[in-house]
Amino acid sequence: MFWPEFLGIDTSNYTTSIAVFDSETGEIRQSKKLLPVKSGQAGLRQSDALFHHVNQLTEVSEELLKGLKNLKAVGVSAFPRSISGSYMPCFLAGKTAAELISAVTGAQLYYTSHQAGHVAAALYSCRRLDLLHEPFIAFHLSGGTTDCLYCTPDDEEIVNPQLFSGSLDLKAGQAVDRTGLMLGLDFPCGIELEKLAEKSDREFKIKPSMKGNDCSLSGIENKCKKMLDDGEPAEDIAKFCLTYIGETVKCMTKKAKAELGELPVVYAGGVMSNKYIKSMILEDYDAYFAQPDFSCDNAAGVSVIAFEKYKLGRI
Repeated sequence: MFWPEFLGIDTSNYTTSIAVFDSETGEIRQSKKLLPVKSGQAGLRQSDALFHHVNQLTEVSEELLKGLKNLKAVGVSAFPRSISGSYMPCFLAGKTAAELISAVTGAQLYYTSHQAGHVAAALYSCRRLDLLHEPFIAFHLSGGTTDCLYCTPDDEEIVNPQLFSGSLDLKAGQAVDRTGLMLGLDFPCGIELEKLAEKSDREFKIKPSMKGNDCSLSGIENKCKKMLDDGEPAEDIAKFCLTYIGETVKCMTKKAKAELGELPVVYAGGVMSNKYIKSMILEDYDAYFAQPDFSCDNAAGVSVIAFEKYKLGRI
């Protein structure tokens, strides 16, 4: 007898990702590959992202699919966020693949959002899936989002992330990548920018730009460009960028807790895999962080949501 397995598929604007949740062991096996971006470019057009996903899906999924013995459900991130009208063409690649696998195998098919998948992956990686059954605060910081989310249990969607606050302009991941490209780093720039910032011993005092509960991050790009034009060291520019983001997230966390209550806080998304930003937040708050492999774009959380929906008998 083989225990039920649950497949997750996510085709974001950055990564082709497949994951399998094993209900016997509670372990997740995953395979993923970044989309190719030419040196000096800041991301891909949607048409190019969709093309690369179609090319990479077989390579990424082949070994995991061969190993399946008792597939019960397929989950897929069919849209970016859990709000009406949320849409990006790149998710069509994963949606089509999931529908075909479901049709051929008879496995139940479940749709979810890329953002909900990030939140579920974070909870899984920090061993707090129990939070799916109570309210909590989640941050999702990536190239396309700087969102503070009020998450509540949902019998239909498992987790219901509701936007509490966010960035009014530049997103945290955009700030990281634009600063990195400015300094000659390759996209995506997060890992290399962090390594560069580690070389700086300069301290910055930053007052985040806030409008109510929302933040503004456009000042990062402008200040970093001025620092570069003034000949300041690249490592100091990198540290300034990350410090600014860290202080902003701390301020957003404070405001969320003041209004929503002393709820558990979980941080997810590629930007939150940054060790420097993480250490800044942990100075002031008890919080949960996704492990790096579950923080960047991945299908792990999507497979968890498929498992949770299957347990509840969702059709």
